[in-house]
Amino acid sequence: MELLYQYAWLIPVLPLLGATFLGIGLISLNKATNSLRKTLSFFIVFIAGTAMVLSFGIFWSQIHGHETYTRTIEWASAGDFHLQMGYIIDNLTSLMLVVVTTVAFLVMIYTDGYMAHDPGYVRFYAYLSIFSSSMLGLVISPNLVQIYIFWELVGMCSYLLVGFWYERKAAAEACQKAFVTNRVGDFGLLLGMLGLYWATGSFDFGIIGERLQELTASGALSAGLATLFAILVFLGPVAKSAQVPLHVWLPDAMEGPTPISALIHAATMVAAGVFLIARMYPILESVPIAMTIIACTGAVTAFTGATIALTQNDIKKGLAYSTMSQLGYMVMAMGLGSYSAGLFHLMTHAYFKAMLFLCSGSVIHGMEAVVGHNPVLAQDMRLMGGLRKYMPVTAYTFLIGNLAICGIFPFSGFWSKDEILGQAFQANPVLWFVGWLTAGLTAFYMFRMYFMTFEGEFRGNDTEIRQQLLTASGVAFGPGAMDSKEAETHGHSDSPHESPLNMALPLVLLAIPSFAVGLVGMPWSNYFEEFIHAPGAIISEEPFELNEFLIMAGLSIAIAVTGIIVATLMYRLKKIDPNALAKKYPTLYQLSLNKWYFDDIYDKFFVVGSRRLARQIMEVDYRVVDGAVNLTGLATLLSGEGLKYLETGRAQFYALIVFAAVLGFVLVFSVT
Repeated sequence: MELLYQYAWLIPVLPLLGATFLGIGLISLNKATNSLRKTLSFFIVFIAGTAMVLSFGIFWSQIHGHETYTRTIEWASAGDFHLQMGYIIDNLTSLMLVVVTTVAFLVMIYTDGYMAHDPGYVRFYAYLSIFSSSMLGLVISPNLVQIYIFWELVGMCSYLLVGFWYERKAAAEACQKAFVTNRVGDFGLLLGMLGLYWATGSFDFGIIGERLQELTASGALSAGLATLFAILVFLGPVAKSAQVPLHVWLPDAMEGPTPISALIHAATMVAAGVFLIARMYPILESVPIAMTIIACTGAVTAFTGATIALTQNDIKKGLAYSTMSQLGYMVMAMGLGSYSAGLFHLMTHAYFKAMLFLCSGSVIHGMEAVVGHNPVLAQDMRLMGGLRKYMPVTAYTFLIGNLAICGIFPFSGFWSKDEILGQAFQANPVLWFVGWLTAGLTAFYMFRMYFMTFEGEFRGNDTEIRQQLLTASGVAFGPGAMDSKEAETHGHSDSPHESPLNMALPLVLLAIPSFAVGLVGMPWSNYFEEFIHAPGAIISEEPFELNEFLIMAGLSIAIAVTGIIVATLMYRLKKIDPNALAKKYPTLYQLSLNKWYFDDIYDKFFVVGSRRLARQIMEVDYRVVDGAVNLTGLATLLSGEGLKYLETGRAQFYALIVFAAVLGFVLVFSVT
C-alpha cells in the first residue's frame, strides 16, 4: 500500500500525458490524428479509468486509517525563503480524488456519444484531459503557491472549454467573461496569499494557521489585518465557486458543450472554491469576522441563485443557477463552522448535479434531431414537453436527480442538505431560515424544469413557438453558425429519441450515488463525519436526538413538498396560471427574469465605464504624450532647417559669425 502513496503523483500526471500526446498529434499530424478519433478516445478514457482506480485505492487506504502522507522537494530557496513542491494525501485529498476522477471518467465516456459528429472531437478530449490533470493537481497540492499554480491552470482550461465553439459569438464572449471575472477573484487570492506570507513567513496551511493565531493573540498582528487577508483569500472561492457578486460568469459558461457543464460547472471546478475554504479552514476559523462574511455570502448566493432559476427557460442555464444556489449552501456551511456538512454536500451534489447536466445534454441531443443544432431551440424548455415517452432513461434519471437536489428522503441530497440546515439552525437561525426558504424554491424550480421538459405534450414541432423563440433571440447559434432558416429546418425527425448507450450508461451509473451515497452521512451513524472532519476537531460524542432530527427533517421535507405541489399545480395540472402571476407581480417577475440586473449594472459601471475611461486615456495619450513627442520632433526639424543655412563651408563667413558673437558678448557684459 505504501507503494501506492509513493506513486500517487501519477494520478494527475496520467491525464496530462494523454493531453500532451493528443496535442502533439493535433499539431504535427492533424489529419491522421483526427482520423483515429475512436482509438484516441478509448486511450484517454482508459487513462482516466486508471487514475480513478488509483484514487479508489488511496481512498480505501485512508478509510482504514492510513496516516497523512506528504512528499515534497525543495523547489526554490533564497536566504530564509524555502519553497516546497510535492503532494499531500489525507482524507480530504482522497475524497476529492475519487469525486473528480469518477465524474471525469463518466463524462469522458458520455463525450464519445455527445461529440460524435463534432469536428473538434479529438481537441475536446485533449482539453478534457488537461483540465482533469489541473484539477487533480490542485487537490493534492500541499501549500498555497502550488494550489495557486493549478488554480490558474484550471481557469485556463475553463476558458478553452467554454469557448470550445469559438466561432460562435456567444461562446467567445462567454469564455472572455468567465476569464475576466475569475481574474478579479484570483487577484484578491494572490494579494491574500502574499499578505499571509508577509505575516507568517510561510505558505503551508498548518503553519500559517498556527502562527496567525499566535500573532493575533499576542497583538503582533491586528485582528483587522488578519480579517483583511482572510477576506482577500476568500475572493478566490467567491469567483471560482460563483458566489455573489462574482457569479455572473457561470450561466454564460453554459455556451460550452454540455459535458463541460457537467464536469467543470457542476462537479469539479466550481467546487474548487469550497475545497480551498476547507483547505484553509485552520486559517479562517481563527478569524471570526471572516467566517461570518463567508456564511452570509453563501446564504445570499443560495437565495439569489434560486430566485433567478424560477423563471429560466434555457434548461442548462436553469441548472447553472441551481448549481450557484447549491454552492451557496456549501459556502454557508463552511462559514458556520459545519466543515463536514459542507464537504458532504459537495460530494452528493457532485454526483446528482453532474447527472442532471448530462441529462440536459441528452435532452438537447434528442431535441436536435427535431429542431437542428441551434441552442435557442434545442435548449428552450418551452419547446419541449412529453419527452418521457421518447426518452425514458433520461427522464427517470433526471427525476432521481430532481428528488436528490430537492432533499426528498431517502435520496442523497436529503442527508447532506438536512445536515447543513440542522447545524445552521443551531448556529444562526436567520441563515437557517434563508436556507430553508431556498430549499422550497429549489423544489419548485426543479420540478418546473421536469414538468416542462418531460411531461405533457411534445411542443417541438410547433412552428409558431419556434418562430417566436428565433425572433426573440435575434441570432442563431450552433456549430457552423447556421442562419435562422437552416437552424430551424435542419432537424430530420418529427420526434426526439433516446440517447445512445455511451450517453445513457453514465446517467444510470451516476443515478446510483445520487440515490445512495448520502447513506454514509446518516446522523445516527455518520461515517462521513468520522472520516472527514475539520483539522484538530474532536468528533462529538453527544447521543443522537431523534426528536430534533424528526423536527428539522420534517421542516425540510415539508418546504420541499410544498414547492413540488405548487410546481405540479402550475405546470402539470395547469390549475395555476404562471403568466397571470407574472402580470400580477411584474416587479418580482422582472427582477428574476433579468437576473437581479447584475449583468446590466456591471455592463453600465464596468464595461461601459471602463471603455469611457479608456477613450479618455487615449485622448490624453494622443494629445499630451504624442503631442509632446511630436512637438520635440517639430522643434528639432525647424532648428535643423534653420541651421543648415549657416553651414556654407566658407571660412570668411564663419569668422564673421565668431566676430559678431564676440561683439555681442562684449556689449552685454559692458552694459551689466
